[in-house]
Formats: sequence, structure tokens, C-alpha cells
Amino acid sequence: MLDAAVAVFSRRGFHMASMDEIAEAAGVSKPMIYAYLGSKDELFSACIRREARRLIKLITVAAPPGLTTQQRLHHGLLAFFTFVTEHRDGWIVLYRQARAREPFAGEIAAARQQIIALVANLLAPTSAEDAEEEVVPIAYAVVGAAEALSDWALENPEETPEDLTTRLVNIFWTGLSRSGS
Repeated sequence: MLDAAVAVFSRRGFHMASMDEIAEAAGVSKPMIYAYLGSKDELFSACIRREARRLIKLITVAAPPGLTTQQRLHHGLLAFFTFVTEHRDGWIVLYRQARAREPFAGEIAAARQQIIALVANLLAPTSAEDAEEEVVPIAYAVVGAAEALSDWALENPEETPEDLTTRLVNIFWTGLSRSGS
């Protein structure tokens, strides 16, 4: 049901999507959606939470401890861009549909903060005690740039996750190398 909902919300937007259309796409009755997932607002929130969890899990698994900072950044960004290209509907729901809509903007902001913290952890040098002060602003920049590049990639589907990762890593690594990270 969530897969069908994400696809319909992505294609039609929150306001234009109907529970009838979602039920039909899922191959279930509308009352079944209400029974399992609640109202349209609750269904949309469930879609946001699931897609955000998927994205965070992919990044976490892709960039395990023990890699260099550059490797962690590369693997984390590759996982992010892989999610965007392989789960386009999920990304559209997270980035384009939910960001500007209350009460969903709060859920998106919370998920974004988790991703920023995850990226800050990927960038943190293992020996620096003041790493948080150094890397949190950079993590905000990396996440913002990745979001913007992902939005561009939606209009340029020929771009691969590897292409997108290389573009962004090259930009940020040059800057990070100069700052001593």
C-alpha cells in the first residue's frame, strides 16, 4: 500500500491524489487503507517516514566506520544518489511534495536533521575533539548541495549515481582538503 501511495503522491501531489486512486493502485479497497494506515494525512506521513528511513539506512550501510573520510563521503553520497535514481517517487515525495506542506514539513525537517548528523559523522576526523564545530556546517552544505543536485537529476535522468557522486565529491573534497580535514 505504501508503494502505491508513494507512486500516486509523487505523480499527482498530495492534494490531487485521492484515496480511491491509491487503493486502486495498491489493489485493495479504500476502507483497507483507512484501516491499516489511517487518513490521507497519516498515509502521507507514513510514506515520508518510510522513505526517510530507507534513505538513512542506505547511507549508513554504505559508509561504515573504518574508511577514510573521503571514502565515507564518496560511499555516503553514492548511496544517496542511488536512492534518488532508484526510488525517484520516494525522493519526489520527500523533496518536492512534503517540504512545503504543513504539517509534513516538520517531519521532513526532522529527517533532514538526521541526514545532516549522519553526514557530519561521515566527515568527522576520528582524532579531532572539536570535530562537530568543524564538520556540522560542512554537512549542511553537503546535504543542501546533494538535494539541489538531486532535484536537477530528476530533470536529467541520464545522470547516473556515480556521475552525481563524482561531481559533488570533486567539489567538496577540493574544499575539504584545503581546510585540513
